[in-house]
Amino acid sequence: MELTTVWFIIIAFLWTSYFFLEGFDFGVGMLLPVLGRGDVERRVLINTIGPVWDGNEVWFIVAGAATFAAFPEWYATLFSGFYLPLLLILLALIIRGVAFEFRGKRDEPRWRARWDKAIFWGSLVPAFLWGVAFANIVRGVPLDPSHEYVGTFFDLLNPYALLGGLTTTILFVLHGAVFVALKTSGTIRYQARRVAEVAVIAAIAAGGAFLLITQLQHGKPVTWLTALGAAAGLLLAAAANRAGREGWAFIGTGAAIVLAVATLFTALFPDVMPSTLGSGGLTTVNAASTAYTLKIMTWVAAVFTPIVMIYQGWTYWVFRKRISTAHIPAAKKPEPVP
Repeated sequence: MELTTVWFIIIAFLWTSYFFLEGFDFGVGMLLPVLGRGDVERRVLINTIGPVWDGNEVWFIVAGAATFAAFPEWYATLFSGFYLPLLLILLALIIRGVAFEFRGKRDEPRWRARWDKAIFWGSLVPAFLWGVAFANIVRGVPLDPSHEYVGTFFDLLNPYALLGGLTTTILFVLHGAVFVALKTSGTIRYQARRVAEVAVIAAIAAGGAFLLITQLQHGKPVTWLTALGAAAGLLLAAAANRAGREGWAFIGTGAAIVLAVATLFTALFPDVMPSTLGSGGLTTVNAASTAYTLKIMTWVAAVFTPIVMIYQGWTYWVFRKRISTAHIPAAKKPEPVP
């Protein structure tokens, strides 16, 4: 197998891992005003992802770095043509991270309410724009023969891309609701299951339409299997959630996300950035680094990727227990000034 193909698969794996892990983070953030009826409930929701959210974002950083090193032409075209949506994603992630850190610095309701809104929007914006971005990558964008993006920001907001953004948003809400049900006990758990019952119907509708259009316009015979597998994952999630089997429901939503992303990358290959103008498209061959660079990167990935996966798996194992409002200490009242 060519090293260019190997690195296309590795990058697909990195992005898939990011969407699988950060997907439920975004979902929890978007569900904060829905499931968090009071401050204690919102603290429970934030604590479900508190130990892992920043570790999940590592996959985004590594995916971007790997794209830059393995396919510099792809990286340059992507980050120049998609500059505004990617900038909005980065700003949203920064605001979201700051909100997680600063929310608990004061016990004032208005202070926490502002940061709760920041968490919500910092989760919603990336969840939507990642779908828009990847839908445009698969669909193709206007590139000139020198691989320069010649379109506008509004060219990226085409109906197919907007449907892709809606799909990722709903999928992440569903993934987050199932994760909350898996990680909590008491009232929040059952409320999350009710939200998941509604979200899974919306996910089947939006995701089914998006994957069907993708298959008809850009798909290959093998992507029928991954697309149908994603649909089966959603059906598994729906059945397991109704039966109160949150673990299987989480496996179902996770499988749906993994197979949906696999559908997109498989439909894209061997292109990495198709051109809608008929020329200037980027492939795994003309966008790749030198063979020597890819060889060194392969050895580095072979050593460090298992280490990262083992460490992150250990983190999830340590923080595997359910939490509830009973685990949240009461807010300290300010001491009177003498």
